[in-house]
Amino acid sequence: MKIEVIPVTPFAQNCSLIWDQATGEGALVDPGGDLERLMERVAHHEVRLTKILLTHGHLDHCAGAPVLARQLGLPIEGPQRAESFWLDQLPAQAARWGFPPSEAFVPDRWLEHGERVAAAGVEFEVVHCPGHTPGHIVFFQPDLRLALVGDVLFRGSIGRTDFPRGDHAQLIASIMERLLPLGDDVTFVPGHGPLSTFGQERETNPFLNA
Repeated sequence: MKIEVIPVTPFAQNCSLIWDQATGEGALVDPGGDLERLMERVAHHEVRLTKILLTHGHLDHCAGAPVLARQLGLPIEGPQRAESFWLDQLPAQAARWGFPPSEAFVPDRWLEHGERVAAAGVEFEVVHCPGHTPGHIVFFQPDLRLALVGDVLFRGSIGRTDFPRGDHAQLIASIMERLLPLGDDVTFVPGHGPLSTFGQERETNPFLNA
């Protein structure tokens, strides 16, 4: 599997384009906006998109999803069902943050903890990690030792929990009990900023060593 991380929206949100080099089939993970730029990268790599994957329902991660799904006939998979709280508020989120108008939507498939999702020639395990938002999920690929973690964990930081239905204690529990046990050697793509590993964050992240 190949991956290109493409920062989108004024929030520099890390959208991941993933694809199988052998077949050209791929997916976009968290296409929050800047759709022309995303499609330029899709065309550059000659990827044939088969689905859209979402970690959670914040505007900068998912606002582009219903537009792409409609234009390209793609299914949207994820987040977990509790995230309907945020997906229903996408128009209000757009107005609040000065984004282009956005539409509420329901994904084609809600994802639950422990389920598997096929994309880009591999299978991802779904890890439900509430705290930043109630229905936030992480996509983990055990063979590649790769996790797409959205806004749960960053290099040297963690996701905000001051939004409605955020819960700091729950977020820390999600990280400590569901992410870090996956292994210190796992590289993760966060929703913002540079990549890191679970091992590096276990040792150096001040929010995990308080």
